[in-house]
Amino acid sequence: MSLVEVDGLSVSFGAVRAVEDLSLRLAKGAALGLVGESGSGKSTVAAALLGLHRGTGAEVTGTVRVAGTDVGTASEAELRALRGGTAAMVFQDPLSSLDPYYAVGDQIAEVYRAHRRVSRRAARARAVRVLDRVGIPDAARRARSRPHEFSGGMRQRALIAMALACEPELLVADEPTTALDVTVQAQILDLLHTLREETGMGLLLVTHDVGVAAESVDEVLVMRHGRAVEHGPVASVLGSPARTYTRRLLKSVPRVDVPRPRPPAGAAPGEVVLEAVGLRRVFGRGAKAFTAVDDVSVEVRRGETLGVVGESGSGKTTLGRMLVGLLEPTAGQVRRDGVAVTGVRRDVQMVFQDPVSSLNPRRSVGESVADPLRARGERDPAVRARVTELLERVGLDAAHYDRYPHEFSGGQRQRVGIARALAADPRVLVCDEPVSALDVTTQAQVVALLDELRRELGLALVFIAHDLAVVRQVSDRLAVMRAGRVVEYGPADGIYRSPRDPYTRQLLAAVPALDPSLAALRRAERREAAAR
Repeated sequence: MSLVEVDGLSVSFGAVRAVEDLSLRLAKGAALGLVGESGSGKSTVAAALLGLHRGTGAEVTGTVRVAGTDVGTASEAELRALRGGTAAMVFQDPLSSLDPYYAVGDQIAEVYRAHRRVSRRAARARAVRVLDRVGIPDAARRARSRPHEFSGGMRQRALIAMALACEPELLVADEPTTALDVTVQAQILDLLHTLREETGMGLLLVTHDVGVAAESVDEVLVMRHGRAVEHGPVASVLGSPARTYTRRLLKSVPRVDVPRPRPPAGAAPGEVVLEAVGLRRVFGRGAKAFTAVDDVSVEVRRGETLGVVGESGSGKTTLGRMLVGLLEPTAGQVRRDGVAVTGVRRDVQMVFQDPVSSLNPRRSVGESVADPLRARGERDPAVRARVTELLERVGLDAAHYDRYPHEFSGGQRQRVGIARALAADPRVLVCDEPVSALDVTTQAQVVALLDELRRELGLALVFIAHDLAVVRQVSDRLAVMRAGRVVEYGPADGIYRSPRDPYTRQLLAAVPALDPSLAALRRAERREAAAR
């Protein structure tokens, strides 16, 4: 008998059909990847395996069995035993999945006691053991830490530890590496693979990142609009996709081994429009002082894109905010057209990582885009006409002016953010992780839009990201940052072909490979390196 048996599953939310007649099997100890764009129904399927749609008003038909339990007909007591005991789920955002007021170890212990009749002391000891098992250093001490004291990767490890507390037969991981650095992502994927080998648990991995699937699963099921498009061994589906949609999905995946297309003749970068000279930024004072950026010098020319890459905490965002003028440097200068400047100016604008938090939910997107125009004294109807033009310029409809942020998809909200930045008629756009949380096809569309704007408007771009594959597709030059310093700087193609710094080589080696054989080889190399 299969560990997971799904037959004819359909899930509707009112008039929206999220999943349509889906069937799948997952054997004990096997790994299946659900792959597709946002809105394809992947997470809806994952939630159905644990009966999480019960009581939500969703209409669920078909049959779902997990380890012999019929999820649809199970009693509440049987579902409680299933969730966390037989099957466990790891969610995308560990910060919102962990209670900020309680120590991480106590939260894991609480899950363990919910399924096992043990003392508090035994439950805490179990929490320490599973934290150690997922690679949290000094687990006994860190078990007493609260979630905000963990990095993003450590929080995700803590969630995996919580899922493992009761030794489940099935682990459902819903986008477990989204927005993580490539090195941390590689560590999490390696951890999941090792846990499967050691425990024999089955894995259902939900992801929009095809490379992540190639690294982690035996079979892949590609979804679109709630339906299965293609299903088979991961090497076959990714190596020789039979369906047009799968081929299009794979074509959208950015790759580090594919250089950026050469610009047309006569399109060489122009004069230097923005430069950082010896920038340094220190937060705090005395013994608690922390140097986020240390002696960084870079330049940006008209019509070119400077990529800035590095892990979380490397100083990328701090550098970007100083370039825009949102932060004053502790030392050094920001120069525009060769002149030292301070403060925010209209000719350098920022596109933020999270368009949800950077747009006012109580104002229409049109009014948000209009802010820079009104700030410089423009009035209706000229403002509305200009905003309409900008919305259309970034691929939205004029009718979207009066809609609110929650009515848009993630990619559409990012387009609104770009339109707002363009409203100030800038010469430079500083883009801080503008596509990190988007699926690959939407990501490709936003990257293409930014590149088109750069060419047509003569803009200079600073593209900040932790994803080296995305940065490769847009960058003329590259700055690699680590611990506040630039460790490698120069033409992007040269750095990608022959990285000189060991840290750059480490970053490139952690980028997911679409070839499962190559992914397995890299995983083995990382294990050997960790064992040294």
